Amino acid sequence: STASATLTGLAGLWGGLVIAGWIFDSGDLWKPGMIGFAAVVAVLVVSAVAVVLARLNPRQGLPSISETAALGESETREFKSSARWNVRTGKRDEAMETVIAKTVSAFLNSGGGTLLIGVDDEGRLIGLDDDYATLKSPDADRFELWMRGMWGQRLGTNAAALPILDFASAPSGGEVCRVTIPPSPRPVYLLGPKGKGAPELWVRVGNSTRRLEVSDAVLYVSQRWPEAVRVSFWTRLRMYFVLRNRERPAHLPRAVEKALRG
Repeated sequence: STASATLTGLAGLWGGLVIAGWIFDSGDLWKPGMIGFAAVVAVLVVSAVAVVLARLNPRQGLPSISETAALGESETREFKSSARWNVRTGKRDEAMETVIAKTVSAFLNSGGGTLLIGVDDEGRLIGLDDDYATLKSPDADRFELWMRGMWGQRLGTNAAALPILDFASAPSGGEVCRVTIPPSPRPVYLLGPKGKGAPELWVRVGNSTRRLEVSDAVLYVSQRWPEAVRVSFWTRLRMYFVLRNRERPAHLPRAVEKALRG
């Protein structure tokens, strides 16, 4: 809290003055060097306390992953057994990665949500052992590094930085991952593997993830992020006829694409 941060800062400042008194002449209490030294010590103390508290309680206010899984799937909760391992074929599958990217982009383009990975449709925590086995280092840090790299390629660097990941132990002894996804301030488009292919706009519709056709995507973006779409009269006219005639052009008008990409 603000009060705790203030008290911690004052304690650090006092400690800095005490230490500075040992180093400098104690008669020069308000000497710039002493004050500067005390301020540095105060900053270090506040930073150290913040790091310790973050490690002790990294996700204050969130229910545990097992409690979240027990709630079942909903418009704002989705469960996936794995992120890259296909249980049916017994090997890594790029299609599984695409499903994860679609789900994250849909939550970003909607009201946000929670994605649990390593949890089956029934809410059972089955772990990420198979996914971890495909990584150079089978641990949570490497998994998050890979995940953000994949999002960066397919959703963009800015979008990849928005979700927050945390992990918990599964009864089997492995780990499960929770991805907490906030609403994005701008539309997020999904690209194909390795960042190739035509961009797609995915959203949440009830308990499902849906891809919007071009005409619906233009309307959705203009309504949800009106400040992101600033196009000319002729482009607006073209958009009108697209909506009216339900055309399906190969891509968005260049002016719209340019405006959305900033």
